[in-house]
Amino acid sequence: MNPTSDRMRPALTLTALTVLGLLLALPTGCAKKQQAGGGGFSMPPMPVETATVRSGSLTDRFSVVGSLEASDAITVVSEIGATVKSLPFKEGQPIGAGELIAQLDDRELRAQVDRAQALRDQQQATYDRIAAIVDQGAGAPQDLDDAAAALKMAEADLALGRARLAKTRITAPFAGVTGARRVSQGAYVAPGTPITDLARYDELRVNFTAPERLLGLLKRGATVTVTTTAFPDHPVEGTVDIIDPQLDPQTRSARIVARVANPGRLLRPGMSAQVSLVLASQSNALTLPSEAVFIQGGQTMVYVVGADSTVAPRPIALGLRLPERVEVSSGLAADERVVRAGHQKIYPGAKVMPIPESPGGGGAEGRQAGGGA
Repeated sequence: MNPTSDRMRPALTLTALTVLGLLLALPTGCAKKQQAGGGGFSMPPMPVETATVRSGSLTDRFSVVGSLEASDAITVVSEIGATVKSLPFKEGQPIGAGELIAQLDDRELRAQVDRAQALRDQQQATYDRIAAIVDQGAGAPQDLDDAAAALKMAEADLALGRARLAKTRITAPFAGVTGARRVSQGAYVAPGTPITDLARYDELRVNFTAPERLLGLLKRGATVTVTTTAFPDHPVEGTVDIIDPQLDPQTRSARIVARVANPGRLLRPGMSAQVSLVLASQSNALTLPSEAVFIQGGQTMVYVVGADSTVAPRPIALGLRLPERVEVSSGLAADERVVRAGHQKIYPGAKVMPIPESPGGGGAEGRQAGGGA
């Protein structure tokens, strides 16, 4: 047994206990410093993105791709079989209502009208003579009835001949723009033979569809704005004219027809068009970014940033809701600041370092909704 080792053991034991006591005392001291006010340790402000409650116009828009068609469009055809005598219209040019498009050979039909006119005059003279005899009591009433029937038949034949003769003059039923000629002068046309196209597109119809979820917001007379890829800097405005009463059972969407003006006839029937429809509008609404809103316990909430940079939750009520911004109907005032991003890092009473939103971000001017069902 080593005497020297026995003398050193008490000293080593005392040193180990001293170190252990110091180690046990350190956490307690740190915790007291963290809990103590004044010069103790405190959490630094948490950086969060903020937004300002704005007052301004808010417009809810629905955008969808549609197609343009003429307000009136027909294919001009011949109703009778005849030879084309003349085609006085100018291809691709405006034409007024009632102006001549094609003149067909009318000699045969004109002769039939002259014959029907002569027979009608003869029957009229016969009727007048028998009527005078009957008035004198020298004739039978049956003779007068027969003469009246023959006169009516002659008048009907004359009207039929005149109607057929009128079909040799093919005129424009409305003012519009003609297309290319389908036949040439001197050609024989059968009934139903196309001669040209006629369309009126100083006003256009815009056809598009809207999903059933928007039917409660769609109204006749609602404003639409139409743009095309051919003329992107030439938007035209119009109004909703027709909302089909029955939805397509396959797509659950309704067919909508709007009418828009077409000054200068720049837009053409058959073009595709981007249709923007105003669903709702608020002229003086309080708005904030949609990201600032969260749900807690079934209540719509936001974190409001106070003057001392601490945050507090506040319940609010929403009005018009768009993908990027929402309308605040109650709970906030204009120019108040709310937390836009970083909710998961804060708690009521937490001190934050506000980072303002970028200029121009999250404007309050409507949305661009998809056009699907």
